[in-house]
Amino acid sequence: MASARLAFPAVLTAAALAGGALTALSAPAAAEPATAPCSPHKDTGTASWTGHAELGDELERLERRSKGALEVEVAGRSGRGREIWTARVGEGPRTVMVASEIHGNEKTGTEAVLSLLRSLSGPSKQARELREQVTVVAVPKMNPDGSELDRRGNDRSWSDVVDDFPQLEGAPPSWNHYTGELQGDDYSQRPGFDVNRDFNPDLDYVPDPADLPGDSASPGWFVQPESQAVRDAYVALAEEKGGVDAYIDLHHQGSCYQDENGEFWVDLSLSGNFLPEQGSPEWERKYSEYDDVYDNEFSRQLNLAAYDELQSYGESNFGDVTLYPQEQDLPGTALASFALNGSGTVLFEVRGQTQSWGSKQRGRLVTTVERGLTAVVEGVADGSARNLDPERYDDIPATAR
Repeated sequence: MASARLAFPAVLTAAALAGGALTALSAPAAAEPATAPCSPHKDTGTASWTGHAELGDELERLERRSKGALEVEVAGRSGRGREIWTARVGEGPRTVMVASEIHGNEKTGTEAVLSLLRSLSGPSKQARELREQVTVVAVPKMNPDGSELDRRGNDRSWSDVVDDFPQLEGAPPSWNHYTGELQGDDYSQRPGFDVNRDFNPDLDYVPDPADLPGDSASPGWFVQPESQAVRDAYVALAEEKGGVDAYIDLHHQGSCYQDENGEFWVDLSLSGNFLPEQGSPEWERKYSEYDDVYDNEFSRQLNLAAYDELQSYGESNFGDVTLYPQEQDLPGTALASFALNGSGTVLFEVRGQTQSWGSKQRGRLVTTVERGLTAVVEGVADGSARNLDPERYDDIPATAR
């Protein structure tokens, strides 16, 4: 079958696209001042983002409009009982899973995912062809409690964890438990966890008090309902299709990444490396059992698919796209855990959290993620990503910290 491409304008004009690929162009976003503060301020842009209830309404509308092309399910519930939805589109043999807002103040990905779902579930010839090639399962808002609070962590205490896992009674809280002042939110009043450190490459792992409190270079425990929901959706898709080809995680990076002139360094960073280099002493010590399934070459190719797509529009449209710091040892992240289970992985990190730029630059940054995300999905769908030279990954400019 010929390659199917979702339609985009050949050149992005000043009216940056804020909606889906097949929707009208929006008004231009306001320019972000070079002196945008790193400390929290009042303009978090909350009103401009899709809230939890709005997301439910929009997913219901898309499902109804799709006439069977899109299926929405409740994959689980957050610590405070909010739905964690999955949206599935396509029936092809190749598989992509994408998640956004594992950190609740990193919201551009949710808007980009909704745009992708609108496009993929639509009636166009390109969309129909893609649905025959690929199955996409999206988690548009993985951490709804954190999202409603506009903060990184979820809304959950260590005693809540122990209530769910009595065997952890008396164990020290996990190292990713937020209980004090952090990023402008008082976790001493409403504690929470960094959900993106709660994953484990052993998808059947049962929490063991001997593994606590852990650290950033150790696997997580699947003690948060949000990570459990995503794990279960991943496992179900892998069992149905024989694996998950690609897992994409949509994030923002810290607000203070500015140069000596106060300019933000990048618009977007990408990465496919969340573990030590395969074959290195550290890899051999910790991860050699995964040698037969780990496919970092494919991760590099998938990142190149996103990078090449964004570069094709020129820097005037999407600014600097760089490579996120490489070969960190983060087995507790969703990306590393799923990479060790054989998935190609892509990290998107757009500039800042909502507290650092609010709704400013919203349209352009959402579009940046949407274009790169769509390119990865298409590269998996038609197999073209496999034809990219993985060695070019190292030519992507590094984020200059």
